[in-house]
Amino acid sequence: MELRQLRYFVAIVDHGSLSRAARVLHIAQPALTQQIRQLEEELEAQLLHRSAQGVIATDAGKTFYEHAQAILKQVIDAKSAVAQSNDKPSGTVALGIPQSVSGALALPLLTAIRATYPEITLLLTEELTGNLIVQLKSGRINLAVLFDDGQLSPFACTPMVEEEMMYITRADSQYGVKEGKGKSKSVTLAKAIKAPLILPGLQHGVRPRIENVVRSHGMSLENVIEINSVAILKSAILADIGATILPVAPLLSEIERGDMIAYPISGERMVRTLALCASKNIPLTNAAAAVERLVLDVTDDLCRRGKWLHAEALARD
Repeated sequence: MELRQLRYFVAIVDHGSLSRAARVLHIAQPALTQQIRQLEEELEAQLLHRSAQGVIATDAGKTFYEHAQAILKQVIDAKSAVAQSNDKPSGTVALGIPQSVSGALALPLLTAIRATYPEITLLLTEELTGNLIVQLKSGRINLAVLFDDGQLSPFACTPMVEEEMMYITRADSQYGVKEGKGKSKSVTLAKAIKAPLILPGLQHGVRPRIENVVRSHGMSLENVIEINSVAILKSAILADIGATILPVAPLLSEIERGDMIAYPISGERMVRTLALCASKNIPLTNAAAAVERLVLDVTDDLCRRGKWLHAEALARD
């Protein structure tokens, strides 16, 4: 198996056509077809399904595609690591961020990268936590911000921040918390879970934490609307379909504008802990190590200046 065969295969899947891939790769189509045939023979599996509409990966091909992408990225990282100097890191770094964190961290981090390391290209990937874990294990991304649920031992992790989770509703919601003519400052957990709750699915890092806390109080979530898209979740809250229990970060803009209200949950400090993680098996390039340090610095600065609401930077060695 040769690296060029991996590049050829990835290009075919990306372009959905042998002829288009051949043009991009500057290789004759018969020669490209021969290389893929040799790859399939070596793997003893059909990787591509050809039809009049184009070319798509088979189930085996989809699996191989993920590995091929990871291998090719590690080759690029290895070349970059050799070429880089310690005092002026350069190259491409892929960082994965959960959807519910990007609102607080993404823009400040991009701004800091441009100002501090202009020769580093930062590729931000916004995904569900489960998807980020898979990509980090395979080497498709260099770093990932993950929820520390006690299951991060396969990775090298540095504590980042602890966020308080709040009960959040539309400003004039029927599910809002009122006390006389004014709004109360907090809500009990028992009262919060009586409302229809719009929450991410169980594969999202926040949901298991909420479920565990509720169960520890001898209660259960009975009326849950599962939405894994932050944008759709926002729309549902603004339509007053229900409330949510989340950190403030993904809904910060709406809360600051006064469109939503975040209530502390009394009697139970419900928090989530975030960690910055890297593979234990794949060394970081100089550029990736520089981004790792900068992510932690930006996080500390946001918490110190109160820009990451209801979040506290964690002490680290």
